[in-house]
Order: sequence, then structure tokens, then C-alpha cells
Amino acid sequence: MKITRHMTWLIYETQENKVTTSEGPTIGIDLGTTYSCVAVWQDQNNRAKIIHNDQGNRTTPSFVAFTNAQRLIGEAAKNQAASNATNTVFDAKRLIGRKYSDSAIQNNIQLWPFKVVAGNDNKPEIIVKYKGEEKRLCAEEISSMILIKMREIAEKFLESPVKNAVVTVPAYFNDSQRKATKDACVIAGLNVLRIINEPTAAALAYGLQKRANNVGKRNVFVFDLGGGTFDVSLLTLEDNGFVVKATAGDTLLGGEDFDSRMVNYLVEESERKNKVDIRENPRVLRKLRTACEKAKRTLSFDTETTIEIDSLCDGIDFQLLMTRSMFEQLNMDQFEKCLEVVKKGLVDAKMAIGKVDDVVLVGGSSRIPIVQQLLKDFFKGKNLCSSINPDEAVAYGAAVQAAMLSEGFKNVPNIVLHVTPLSLGTSINDNLMSVVIPRNTSIPVKKTQTFYTLEDDQYFITVDIYEGERMLMLSCYLVAKLNAHAKLLNDKNEKEYDDYSYIWANFLLIPKDA
Repeated sequence: MKITRHMTWLIYETQENKVTTSEGPTIGIDLGTTYSCVAVWQDQNNRAKIIHNDQGNRTTPSFVAFTNAQRLIGEAAKNQAASNATNTVFDAKRLIGRKYSDSAIQNNIQLWPFKVVAGNDNKPEIIVKYKGEEKRLCAEEISSMILIKMREIAEKFLESPVKNAVVTVPAYFNDSQRKATKDACVIAGLNVLRIINEPTAAALAYGLQKRANNVGKRNVFVFDLGGGTFDVSLLTLEDNGFVVKATAGDTLLGGEDFDSRMVNYLVEESERKNKVDIRENPRVLRKLRTACEKAKRTLSFDTETTIEIDSLCDGIDFQLLMTRSMFEQLNMDQFEKCLEVVKKGLVDAKMAIGKVDDVVLVGGSSRIPIVQQLLKDFFKGKNLCSSINPDEAVAYGAAVQAAMLSEGFKNVPNIVLHVTPLSLGTSINDNLMSVVIPRNTSIPVKKTQTFYTLEDDQYFITVDIYEGERMLMLSCYLVAKLNAHAKLLNDKNEKEYDDYSYIWANFLLIPKDA
């Protein structure tokens, strides 16, 4: 006798208890791959304030360096990266929540000057030398150090301790990466009130601006191309809030990848001119990467720039004229990859190009002229929104969300928008993924599907909850497991498995009647 299994999945956001002003200010943190930013809501001005660091800059490099005497974070760490390349860690966001065997990590290891090895449970660990001793650190620990720096920046500005924060992550981060980010917050001594998507935070910043101008219903496309990740979101802005129509993205595409293409080109040019192999020299590669990042920024407003490095290797100076067209040619396939993600977002939202009212640029790499031109051509000449600072919009929106979750503030808009970034489902036939909740489904949502056991008189079953877009179960991420048992339904001796509810916010599986 086959046993029917009816599974009801309920996904919703748990209701957080709002923190009070007596617990101190709540800040918003944009924890970026290359740069991070912190902001706080100012009730007296009814707006968020981006907080500058001790160098007077509003963004802080996501770098951590270790020396024989001290640990450096931010600009101090980045400034000495060339002389201490193997002990200067960056791009921790690309490691967080991933396995060492992940192909993405294996590809990036070739580009990093610091050493990454496999730790317990196949977790990547970074090896550095600190105060004369070798240390093995996970990505969560590195990220926590950056979060501590952002908290200290906020505390110095606010002149009071900070315990609570809202932290942003890429929209396409999976559950493992989101939980690892929360772990980093805990290590940093922060009570994370909510993890929100970066395009969502940027949409909050843009939406508040439109509200102030009394703009009616609009479809807003957020294009977020940062230093290490790329996300797009399509939202409908209305008077009473936002509705997320779709999200798409690539967590391994950003400005760092554009820099890497330039570095490879410069390495080949150096080998051709000087007949010296510099690929295995971390210090030289760090010099080249720093020069390439500077050149990339220059080419965003100029058509050419000269890359000059004194004594690059063995006393040999390096000089090369880099034009905008050369830069575009080196990275054209990656720019076109961005457009593929844009198309995917529109298809998922089932929205025609002509229905998009505004295209909002977020992230420092969105300043690249060819990216803007390709995007403008794709949207048939539509003007791109440049009214918000692409480097600060995410932190601004995070601060707005932080104010919403805090009591005592006045005139804070009550706008909440969440969507399932990846499909949720269960395994069938031991190796296939059966989607129950498709990606881009707005929360809250309730879905029911009927499954059948593989064997007769099977009274117990393990329900696996997976997240991902691949057909094969092993290619998706395992969120949780639960054991279900059969119960008698009626006198006909039919049996049915208990219904279960699935809470998205904390990834807990509980019985429906609990």
C-alpha cells in the first residue's frame, strides 16, 4: 500500500521584538567584498546619515592585515598590502559560507596572495602569521574584524556603545552564507536584528527619495554591481510600500574580476618585455592589482591612463598605457554576462522592458561607462538613475531598516520587502530536486504538494529541504532535515504523513499544530 504524503510549507518572517532607544542606537552596515559602509538613522533630520571613518572617508576597505606587532583593519591594512601581501586578507566575503572544494573558491585561490587551506568539515581556512605565530582563521572571523571596525566607527561618531545592527548581504546568498554572516556578527559582539538583501536596501534608499517627491506607482529595476558580487532586483514602488517581483544575481562577479583580467594582461606584458616570470610573486601581484584598481577608476571618467610602477620586480620599472577600449575588450564577456542576469530578472518577473519605469545603479562598478551604455541600450535608451550615491545607497537603506526595527523613532517609514532568492524544494528518487516554492516568491507564502512513498507500507520518512536551482539534489544546498511519521486517517486504514510548516527566517522545521 502506497502512503500519500501531503506537505504544507508555510514561509514567513518571524516578528522581531523591537529594540528600544535605551539599548543604544541601531546601525546599518553594508558589509562589502571590497569596501564596507556604516550608517545610522537621525530622527532630528528624518534621514539616514553615512558615517565617515577616522580617515574622513565614507567607505572603508574590507581588508585585514596581520604583522609581528599588530592587527590592522581598513585603510591601514590596504596601504601596507604590497609589502605584506601574504598576511593581508581581503575578499573574505567570497569565502564565507562556502566549502573549500567549491569550484569558485578553487578558481579564486589562484588570485589571492594569502594561503587558503581546507579545515574541519571542508571549511576554508586562511593561514596568516601574526606576532610570530601561525594562525588559521575562517572567513567569519575575518568578516567579524571588519564588522568590529564598522561598529567602532559608529561608536566614535555617536559617542555611545552600539550593540544592535542590520547587516546586508547579496540577494543571491544562500542560507549557508547568510547564517555564516550572522555568525560573524555574533563574533563581533553585534546583535543582528535582520539580514537584508543589498538591492532591497538600495531600493529603500531610492524609494524614500521618490516618496519625498510624491511619485506614484513605479516599477524600479535595481542594478547592483559591486566589488565582488552582482545582484539585480525588480520592485514595484507604491505609496504603501514595495513589492519584490524578482531577484537574480551572481555572487562571484564584480569589480575584483575586472581587476583580475587587467592583472593577467599586465603580467603577460611584463613577461614579454622583461622576460621575467612574476606570477608566483605575491608582493608584485599586489602592486599590480592596486595599480589596476586605480586605473579602472580613472578610466570611468577618462579615455586613457598610464600605469606606472617603480621597481616592480628586480629593480625593473613597469609602464603601460591602458585605454578604455582595451579595458572594455578584456572584460566584454563579463559585461555581457551582467546583461544575461538582467534578462533573467525580467523573465522571472514576467515584465516587459517597456514596463520598467526607473533603472537604479548601485555599487561602485556600476560607474563603468561601458556597463552603463550596455544597460541603457538594453532598456532602449532609458535614462539611468544617478540621484543616489551607488557606494552608500545600501548602507543608507540598512540604516532605514534598522530604524524600523527600533522603538522611539518618529517619521520612520514602515516598509518591509522580502522575497525567496532561491527555490526551495525536497528530494525525490534520491537524487532529483522537486521545487515546492519557486524562487522570487514573495513572503509570506503557503504551498502544498502531494508526494508518494517509494515502497509499500513505509511509515517513516526523512524530508530533506533543499535550496537552489539545479535539477540534481547534490548540486543544491541542504537547508534542513526532518523525520516524518505516518498516522491513521480513518477506518479505511489509509495513512497520511503529518503536515509540516517551514519558517524561513530562522530555518526551523516545526509540526503544524505546534
